[in-house]
Amino acid sequence: MAYQAGAVQGTVAAGFEGVRDEFAAVLGEMNDSPEAQLVVQVDGRRVVDLWAGEATDADTLMSVFSISKGAAHLVVALLVQDGVLDLDREVSSYWPEFGAHGKDRLTLRELLAQRSGVIGVDGGFTDEELADDRVIAARLAAQRPFWEPGSAYGYHAFVIGALTGEVVRRVTGRSIQEIFEERIRAPYGLDFYLGLPEELEARRAEALPLRPTPEEAERLAAGSIDPESALGIAFNLNAPVPTDLVVFANSRAVRALGQSSSAGVGTARGVAGMYAAAIAGLDGRAPLLKPETITEFARPQFHGTDLVTGNEDVFGLGFEELSGLFRPLGPDAFGHSGAAGSLGFADPAPGLAYAYTRRRFGFPSPYGAGPENHQLIAAVYRALQAG
Repeated sequence: MAYQAGAVQGTVAAGFEGVRDEFAAVLGEMNDSPEAQLVVQVDGRRVVDLWAGEATDADTLMSVFSISKGAAHLVVALLVQDGVLDLDREVSSYWPEFGAHGKDRLTLRELLAQRSGVIGVDGGFTDEELADDRVIAARLAAQRPFWEPGSAYGYHAFVIGALTGEVVRRVTGRSIQEIFEERIRAPYGLDFYLGLPEELEARRAEALPLRPTPEEAERLAAGSIDPESALGIAFNLNAPVPTDLVVFANSRAVRALGQSSSAGVGTARGVAGMYAAAIAGLDGRAPLLKPETITEFARPQFHGTDLVTGNEDVFGLGFEELSGLFRPLGPDAFGHSGAAGSLGFADPAPGLAYAYTRRRFGFPSPYGAGPENHQLIAAVYRALQAG
């Protein structure tokens, strides 16, 4: 059924009207005009397709930040499934230069679980370096780790795609971006890009900065990040010019290169379509991933506290482990959140693919999924259970 009320537009399938109402409600509670999209697919069928905002429609391309990591690691999962990559082989056996400073025994499994210890570099990256996975990888190969490799884990915010991508390049001779385009994006016609073509720039909407209330601004000032902390290094705040995520996203050079940790650009339709293709298939095609591959990549294989964020047990292999964060999700759910509040994931048991994108950074979690996702996901699962 078609729906338009205020800034919310789009369609929902019968039985999903409550999702539409929840989307309108959560956006109505915000003071920051998030300019958002929400898409849900079940067994490959689109059942929710909504958007809101004066400058946003279903085809508006947005920077999706770390949702990019989901695209990168879907490529890695495919290569492991194909037998091209071995999770328990040392990274340095694929990429000898990486073995410097005691990193020689780190396995690909441990790297994907964000246990390498190289979350950034001494002195930080320049903006030009941070835009290019190959440059990032070269600097990280020579970098001393910030903890003993394999002994702990911490969020590799800007660099995990460059690290895993260099392994992919050494084995296949192709970049993660090239394989994503050839095996995933182009065959399914997905509106989600690791490297945005120049001709699509007219459809892109600039990322918008946080617009906090006075109370939120006070809390942000009180919680400023030490640039030399693990969190500061991971987010490149230790650079001479600390990275501003809004400026980063709004750089054409960043979008063109499609840095695979943080520079993806797409619509909610594109992100949901990717996860639907992974678990359910699209257009008569078989699912990209086998159930055993999904289980291996979705579930944490190491436990502990994230040394960067302070969170507990939130990563599988390359993907976030989401069932502990969003209670309705099953144990094989996998995906990744993104700065500004966005989130994309698949839950194989109900055949569900979910994508929520927003242009404006939100409070209190500018680096990950916005809290409104809890309400939206709950509404989606109520609709599934009622059906």
